[in-house]
Amino acid sequence: MNEKPIYIDIFSGCGGLSLGLHNAGWKGLFAIEKNFDAFSTLKFNLIDNKDHFDWPDWLPKSNHDINEVLVTYKKHLLNLRSKVDLVAGGPPCQGFSMAGRRNENDHRNKLITSYIEFIEAIQPKIIFFENVKGFTLEFKKNKDKGKEYSSYVENALNNAGYFVKGELVNFGDYGIPQKRTRFILVGVRKDLPKASIELADSFFSLMEENKHSFLTGKNINTNTNLLDAISDLLKSNGTKNSPDSKNFQAGIYSQAKSNYQTLMRDGITNLIADSHRFPKHRIDIVNKFEVILGSCQKNKDIDEKTRELFNIKKHTVIPLDQNQKSPTITTLPDDYIHYSEPRILTVREYARIQSFPDWYQIKGKYTTGGKRRTKEVPRYSQIGNAIPPLFGEQSGLALKEFLK
Repeated sequence: MNEKPIYIDIFSGCGGLSLGLHNAGWKGLFAIEKNFDAFSTLKFNLIDNKDHFDWPDWLPKSNHDINEVLVTYKKHLLNLRSKVDLVAGGPPCQGFSMAGRRNENDHRNKLITSYIEFIEAIQPKIIFFENVKGFTLEFKKNKDKGKEYSSYVENALNNAGYFVKGELVNFGDYGIPQKRTRFILVGVRKDLPKASIELADSFFSLMEENKHSFLTGKNINTNTNLLDAISDLLKSNGTKNSPDSKNFQAGIYSQAKSNYQTLMRDGITNLIADSHRFPKHRIDIVNKFEVILGSCQKNKDIDEKTRELFNIKKHTVIPLDQNQKSPTITTLPDDYIHYSEPRILTVREYARIQSFPDWYQIKGKYTTGGKRRTKEVPRYSQIGNAIPPLFGEQSGLALKEFLK
């Protein structure tokens, strides 16, 4: 297979999966992402700087709602039928997430229908679908069982002509310094050779078999922990004026202290890391964090005694453990306290934990609040929602086997 296989990334976010597929030797056709901020990050890194997409003339290089694309460009989509090797990506997960308010009626859950409609229009050879662990769980409502969306999607794709296989996967088992379990589904069009369908059936065992040689090739392993990931980004290394935020300080690099850091910093010559702006905590917040770091169990939510001491109502406050993988990174940076400094993590530390290389620049606001949260996706949220590129790359290499 000399030419690179072609894929479309839908619900692409800031480009974590696309970056992984790029590194695995795939070529993007286009990406669909509704949010302006997230698409700006993808565009800057993968369209403007890497020329990764063979973007069609009929689709503007901007953020798009998938439903508008399905209506406005339906004829163009149908013209792509059977010409696309892969459609990758899964709908937004907030309605299914165990971390938030699980809501069967969340309007974002209806994007599952849009996803199925897009697959039926394009009819790619292969499907790669990702969603949160809660996607596989039934909603409980008035003691009756609600919808289990993973079964719905599997049945719909089967009816659309695909053999599908889905499993829960912990990305931490694939070299990511984070425990992050997600539902992964792969599908192969039933008219493809039998060998391709057999590969789909063994996709997850293939991923498991290949991970050690893949990670060895990167000079890292499955045991990467938080210290390995971010210990060169400490505030105590020194600070400079933030290049993108007036009146804020940003962190400077120390020497790389692990093979993982060396990998993430490949090609970087800057003194200041991108998106490594430190928060300006009040002194009482710093003091509270110091007490929590000194007295609470690491990688666990703080205890009731500490909650009462500081009158903490917040749902989750977890002091991190440098010797372990991080818990699942969310879109709320104040869920976590740095393992050795009384502060929350920076966006760059978030990105490291998600395996984004340091050259990948994150665009948009750092945080947002109030009503703007429904429209804006700040840097922390972009990274918290992403598929780790290092896992995306391993998936991309395995998916290429289906096409041989």
